[in-house]
Amino acid sequence: MTPSFATRAVHAGRHDFNDLGVHAPPLDLSSTYPTPDLAAAAASYDALASGERPRGSAVYSRLFNPTTDRTERAVAELEGAEDAAAFASGMAAVAAVLMDARQRGRHIVAVRPLYGGTDHLLSSGTFDLDVSWVAAQNIAAAIRPDTALVYIETPANPTLELVDIADVVRQAGSVPVCVDSTFATPVLQRPITHGAALVLHSATKFLGGHGDVLAGIVVGGHPHIARLKHLRAITGGVLHPLASYLLHRGLPTLELRVLRMQQTADILASRLAESSQVQRVFYPGLPGQDPQRIIGRQMAGPGSILAFTLVEDSAEAMQRFISTLQLITPAVSLGSTDTLIQPPAALTHRIVDPAAQAASHITPGLARLSVGLESADDLWHDLAQALDSVASAAPAHSGEMLVSTA
Repeated sequence: MTPSFATRAVHAGRHDFNDLGVHAPPLDLSSTYPTPDLAAAAASYDALASGERPRGSAVYSRLFNPTTDRTERAVAELEGAEDAAAFASGMAAVAAVLMDARQRGRHIVAVRPLYGGTDHLLSSGTFDLDVSWVAAQNIAAAIRPDTALVYIETPANPTLELVDIADVVRQAGSVPVCVDSTFATPVLQRPITHGAALVLHSATKFLGGHGDVLAGIVVGGHPHIARLKHLRAITGGVLHPLASYLLHRGLPTLELRVLRMQQTADILASRLAESSQVQRVFYPGLPGQDPQRIIGRQMAGPGSILAFTLVEDSAEAMQRFISTLQLITPAVSLGSTDTLIQPPAALTHRIVDPAAQAASHITPGLARLSVGLESADDLWHDLAQALDSVASAAPAHSGEMLVSTA
C-alpha cells in the first residue's frame, strides 16, 4: 500500500534515523568536515562539485550538509520528484534556475502575473535574457530554437490566475517548464505529475509555515538538480542548516495547515464577494473563476490565498483599510500560521512594469490576503470593521474614482 500524503509528510527525510539512533531530525551545524584521506576527499569533492552526494567526507558545508539533504529528500518525495536543491531564499532558487537556463540558451518564455521579484529579475537584464511575455495559450507560438525555459506560476501571485500545466508542457515541446507552485504546495498540486521539469517553492511560505525561516527549493529530475547544486556550490546560495532544520520541522503539519487555511479562505472569499465595499474578489474557489476546471483536475483545491479590490481603488483608501485592521497583520510574505495582508502595488509588485501591473489587475486598491489558522468569524469581523471604516471615512465627491498618487 502506498502511504497517504499525510503519512509521507511526517516520515519523509527520516531515511537514516534508525541508523543514527535518533527520533527528531539532527541539526548539523558544521561548516567543514575532516579530510584525513586526501584521495578520498578529492573524489568526494569532485562528486559534490558535480551536484552529487559525497563519497565519504562532505568536505565543506557550502557543498553538502546532511540536515539540508534530509529536507531536500523530503520535499522531493512529497512532490513526486527524483531530487531537490535547497537555497538561501526563494529568489536565490529563481536565480539559479535562470542561470542554468542561460547556459542552454538566451530566450525564455514567461507568463504573467508572477511574483514581483521574479518578474523584475526576468525583466532587468541581469542574466542577459531575452524574455517573451505571453498569455498561457500562446506559448507554442513564442518558442524559438534558442528557448531554454518556459516559466509559469500557478496559482499566480497576486491575483490567483490558474494555468493548465499539462497544456503548457504540451506547447513547450522539448523545452523544460518550470512551475512556481508556492501558493499551491504539494498538498494541492504536484506539477511533476503533469510534465513539468522543475517545481519551485519559496519555502519561506507554506513549507516552513511559521514565519521563522527564509528558504527556497527546486525539485526535478537528477540531471537538472545536479546542475542547480553545482551552481549553488559555486555561487554560494546555500541554505543554512538551521533553516533546513526549521523547514523540515514544518513539513509534518503541512497538509493540516493548508487544508484548514483553505476552509477559512473559502468562507472569507464568499463574504468579501458579498460586501458592498469590495469591487472584486480573486479566488479560484468562487463561481466563474476556474473556467478551465483546473481544480479537481490539476489542483485538489483553491488554496488559502485570495485577493480583493476595494470599491475606492486608491492608495489612500488602502492605507485607511490597512491601518484599521486589529487582528490581521499588515506584512508581506504568506503561508504563515497567522493571517497576513499586503497591497501588491505598493510593496511586492511595485517594481513590475506599470503596464504589466494594470494588465494583471494590480491596482492601488488591491489587497492580497494570506489566510492563517485563526477563526473564520474572528478574521471576518476584523475585515468587516476595516471595510466599514474605509467607507465611513471616504471623502464626499461626485462619484468619480479617486486617483492614486502613489
